[in-house]
Amino acid sequence: MAMLLLVVLVARFATSQGIITEAIILRRHCRPNCLSWRVANEANNTIGWTKFPTGCIDYVKDYLVGNHSQYRDDSQLVIDQAIDYLKNLSLPKDGTNDIWVFDIDDTVLSNVQYFIDIISGSESWNSILPANWVFTVPELAQDLAPALPESKRLYDEVLRLGVKVVFLTGRSEENRNVTVVNLVADGFGTWEKLILKSDEFQNSTTLEYKSTMRTRLEEQGYIIVGNIGDQWSDITGPSPGRRTFKLPNPMYYIA
Repeated sequence: MAMLLLVVLVARFATSQGIITEAIILRRHCRPNCLSWRVANEANNTIGWTKFPTGCIDYVKDYLVGNHSQYRDDSQLVIDQAIDYLKNLSLPKDGTNDIWVFDIDDTVLSNVQYFIDIISGSESWNSILPANWVFTVPELAQDLAPALPESKRLYDEVLRLGVKVVFLTGRSEENRNVTVVNLVADGFGTWEKLILKSDEFQNSTTLEYKSTMRTRLEEQGYIIVGNIGDQWSDITGPSPGRRTFKLPNPMYYIA
């Protein structure tokens, strides 16, 4: 009798476990795994994505500006690694040729709040943008974007250690003045070069444009000791620099 009871209990347990397992599998298939999607983005495995997965809008918003912003934590870790690398570099005393390349939009200047406003309630936000997208939006063209505080830490440390700053942005040359005003207002007022996209690269991808400009910097005798951006097109291609750093950005993709 005891043996029969044990068999029944085991059978019921196995059945319940099967139901639980089946429910978990079903849940995984029915609900998007937004965390996995974001991680795939950061690993450059979701090239050319055009919209957020269905059901992930609230996840992206919470990631960016939730009560405990994971976006800020992730950015902090990237910057901590960059600063550790920088402090351990063997730099020449004059440091005349050493440069650190910074992207601008969502690398040193933040457009997060604008995205939070426009993606609310929209599952079809087109996330492939032209490199000069920020100036197609009147609100952003007129207002000053705030600094990304973590990137400001890196910028300050780069200057403190005698490395020169080069800003390399997809913003067009016609937007130089407003870009200068914004950078200076947010504490990024010192640089060796501020490179904006000229008409020469009108038909080029960001990857082609930025790779070419970095190669030209090296041909001028500069040594790119570091390179940081929020897009893979900022930090890949020819002449990427001795070390590259990728900041998180689940908002959009620029090729």
